[in-house]
Amino acid sequence: MLGRVRAALDIAGKPPVTVERGYRTGRVLPDGERLALFTDRLGDYRADVRVCAAAGTAATVAGALRAHGARTVGVPAGLDRAWLAAFDGTVRADSPDVPAPDLGGLDGVVTASAAACAETGTLFLDGSPDQGRRALSLVPDLHVCVVDLSSVETGVPEALARLVPTRPITLVSGPSATSDIELERVEGVHGPRTLVVVIRTDA
Repeated sequence: MLGRVRAALDIAGKPPVTVERGYRTGRVLPDGERLALFTDRLGDYRADVRVCAAAGTAATVAGALRAHGARTVGVPAGLDRAWLAAFDGTVRADSPDVPAPDLGGLDGVVTASAAACAETGTLFLDGSPDQGRRALSLVPDLHVCVVDLSSVETGVPEALARLVPTRPITLVSGPSATSDIELERVEGVHGPRTLVVVIRTDA
């Protein structure tokens, strides 16, 4: 389709358009300020934010799953299973052989993330082995995402620079939500109703 658009523009005889890419880049905040900004933005999206040291990851993840009543959770094949060591429920490893509708039977899912943006409170998942396929993080009603503070960038350009452009990128900014014409907020329409972000400060 883009090829047809380009061809149409050429037929019209218009000169090529140069798009300025003067994005602000290289912005850096100290860890404490970046963490505070990130958690503030996540709170705006009504995400459940839990901060812990790397050694407390398993206990924090288990506490989040327990708080939201999750007993059967799905995980990407490459997720660090130590993160589930304190969880006493059922853990099911995902694979392409599992039909996407079957994922709806899970109480939740636990994934890692590729990067995050403090300024917008956005998580970036790129389909790596510890993040899994897109359906895994979109079908279950609860998504627990573990984020290392070292992967949280100040702004979007800095976060995008961490990603491989050819990978399938999913951007997550809070629980799935939409509003109707009367601005009534409805959550869980096209993704998880509940998002828990576990931020590891010293990973």
